Amino acid sequence: MSKSLRLGIALAACLGAGLALSVRAEGGDPALAPINTALQAGQADKALALLAQLPSGGRNNAAALNLACRVRFTLGDWEAAVRNCETAVRLEPGNSIFHMWLGRALGEKASRAFFTTAYSLGKRVLAEFQKAAELDPRNAEGLFDLGSFYVEAPSVAGGGLSKAESVAQELDRVDPPRAWELRARIAADRKDQAAAEANLKQAISLSRHPASQWSTLARFYGDRKRWSEMDAAIGSCMAAAARDPRSGAALYDAAGVLIAAGREPALAARMLEDYVNGSAKTEEAPTFIALSRLARLKEQMGDHAGAQTAVAAALQLAQEYQPARDLRR
Repeated sequence: MSKSLRLGIALAACLGAGLALSVRAEGGDPALAPINTALQAGQADKALALLAQLPSGGRNNAAALNLACRVRFTLGDWEAAVRNCETAVRLEPGNSIFHMWLGRALGEKASRAFFTTAYSLGKRVLAEFQKAAELDPRNAEGLFDLGSFYVEAPSVAGGGLSKAESVAQELDRVDPPRAWELRARIAADRKDQAAAEANLKQAISLSRHPASQWSTLARFYGDRKRWSEMDAAIGSCMAAAARDPRSGAALYDAAGVLIAAGREPALAARMLEDYVNGSAKTEEAPTFIALSRLARLKEQMGDHAGAQTAVAAALQLAQEYQPARDLRR
């Protein structure tokens, strides 16, 4: 699968946004609040059990189906995620958030499909993101997803950098840091690395919760093997997260940067442990995935008992999560 047709979306770009959007998507239904709480805590099994316990009418309303989609999304069960999100959209076609999540689920399915299937799915992804933006021009996550699609997709599939620039202008009105992050993606696609770096730094300067933007800048440096700058950005991310109780998931992101770079496994493990033991969890950084990553790091460092403890903890939260199952001895 080429980069231009790989349509996965960066879900952790704005810390805490997933929780705020999910509350709006539930429509204030108190019966669904415990399910969303379990989802945000990374308790996939508990969320699925609570969904199953709802009366049949409650299980089949649009907000419950959207939650089911998102639980399946965290588990990597793209077929079930798409199926649930499709039904949610069919039941409530005027909900921007439901269209956004359907686009995300379709995008992940497309990223793993053969070329011809990916192409047709890609058109559906674009249609869902466009609909989400049309229904709610203040849905910053939906706008960012749409802009990211325009950057990554080829023109034959609806992509285009000028279209992405227009979305960045819309984001200026609702989420300026995210607008500059999108501009960084546009600049990077144009091979203008200096502009991409400057745009990411502008996003940091404008953000009220800059730890997440620092982790994004660290990834930028890591992708270019600028190790000393990557390390400095990770240090800034950790410092910002320590000052901001809402920024725990930035530690998950920064640990992922180190893992991808193959550097400092002990530091990556410590950041994952801090995230797992903290209170700022989110579906965008599922706890059971953090534990699975922690298990791999501990195994790499020779802590076999610690690795199996982390695997067991992951499976207690999400027994269906196959990567954790694969790590069991």
